[in-house]
This record gives sequence, structure tokens and C-alpha cells, in this order.
Amino acid sequence: MQKLKRYLFTTAVYFLFWLAYTSSLAQSEMMAGLIISLILAYFTYQSFSREKGNNNILSRFLAFLKYLPIFLWEMLKANLDVAKRVIDPSLPINPGIVEIKTDLKSNKAKLFLANSITLTPGTLTVDIIDDSFYVHWIDVTTEDSGEQKKIISEKFEKLLEGVF
Repeated sequence: MQKLKRYLFTTAVYFLFWLAYTSSLAQSEMMAGLIISLILAYFTYQSFSREKGNNNILSRFLAFLKYLPIFLWEMLKANLDVAKRVIDPSLPINPGIVEIKTDLKSNKAKLFLANSITLTPGTLTVDIIDDSFYVHWIDVTTEDSGEQKKIISEKFEKLLEGVF
């Protein structure tokens, strides 16, 4: 019964997006949208909604909306930092690879975090092994692993817990 509810919820969301996209209430458009929504929902309802708690697509989407401006702000700051280092070669760099431990359990969440780190200039996720990320960092400013995590990934990780 729970699977059917999740399937129908996913179908309804897809169908609403279809209606918003087509802006048409013509019978043929609505039938096409319903059929496409039913097919898409069949293949995606398990990852679209979850069984436990209120961790449905709406709360996950809202969590992503909280994540997005933080990510964009961090990306802007990192871009400016790297640009300053390129323009003024006298600025110090101390490149190195650091290990960042994550509390994220989902592979999707880990992938998203790795991409977030890589898309932030000055850092590049080199490898992921279990719960450890190996990150090339343009300026290793501390040897303390807790401080490294705080600087590189913690701001993303806390928000991604709600998304995945």
C-alpha cells in the first residue's frame, strides 16, 4: 500500500509539472501528460519519495533551496581567492591532499558533496574511499583534520543531509 501511495504521489507531481509546462487543459495534452507521468513515476518513484518520516520530495526540495545559495556564495568566494592568486603570484600557496571524513551515508549525497567540493575553485576531490574524501587543496592552511573539514566541506554536508 505504501508503494502505491508513493507511486501515485510521484505521478501527481509529474502531472502537475506537465500541466505547468504545457499550459494547456486540452484533453489530448492532458492524456499525453498523464501517460508520460505514469511511465516516469514507475521508474522513479522509489528515489523520488521515501518511506520513512516526512522526508518527501517537498522537504528535500526545500533543503536543496537552502543549499543552493550557500554553494553559490562559497563558489564565488573561492573564485575570487583563486583569481587573486593568479593575478598576484606573490600570494602564498601551500598545495596538498587532505583527508576529509564525512558523516553522509548515501552514495548520492557523497557524490553530490564531492562535486560541490570540486566545483569550488581551489579544491578538487581526488578520491572517495568509504567515508573519506581525498581533496587536493590549493592552500592547506591547517593540519587539524576537524578544521580542514570545517573549511572545505562542513557547510555543504550539513545542508545535503536534508536533501538526500
